[in-house]
Amino acid sequence: MGLSVTISAADAQDAEHILKLQYLCYQSEAELYGDWSIEPLTQSLDALRTELDEGYGLVARLGDEVVASVRARLDEDGTVRIAKLIVHPRMRRHGLGGRLLDGIERHFAAATAPTTPSAKRFQLFTGHRSEGNLRLYRSKGYAQVGTRELGPRLTLVTLEKAA
Repeated sequence: MGLSVTISAADAQDAEHILKLQYLCYQSEAELYGDWSIEPLTQSLDALRTELDEGYGLVARLGDEVVASVRARLDEDGTVRIAKLIVHPRMRRHGLGGRLLDGIERHFAAATAPTTPSAKRFQLFTGHRSEGNLRLYRSKGYAQVGTRELGPRLTLVTLEKAA
């Protein structure tokens, strides 16, 4: 009998597993852009823990193994900034990225604490050559709202959709 993938909220105990997966997943991005100093490859475990404490994260598990993850936080202006959507290379093209994106959107759309601003929009970014990422985000209703050139090899594409 095969294992099924489960998705749940990430917690501090997941941080080390997420960081190792993040390092693995961003190798292809670093190679694509010829830049091994990108933030996901240099992020510390403490910085990742802070992101989880200050925002919200999801992990996908196959048995006990973390095979995918995403993090996000809600700004005061109602923008949910989604970051570091990662899927283990052997698990790609099976819908996990889309499931995590849907899950993070559902979480923030349902957040109704009286002191918490409500989500008005979801925003994320990726590199201009990351066709798989762009294809996924567009299929989920995200539209390009801006670009920012970070250097001769990398332009960040910002995509957004209404909550």
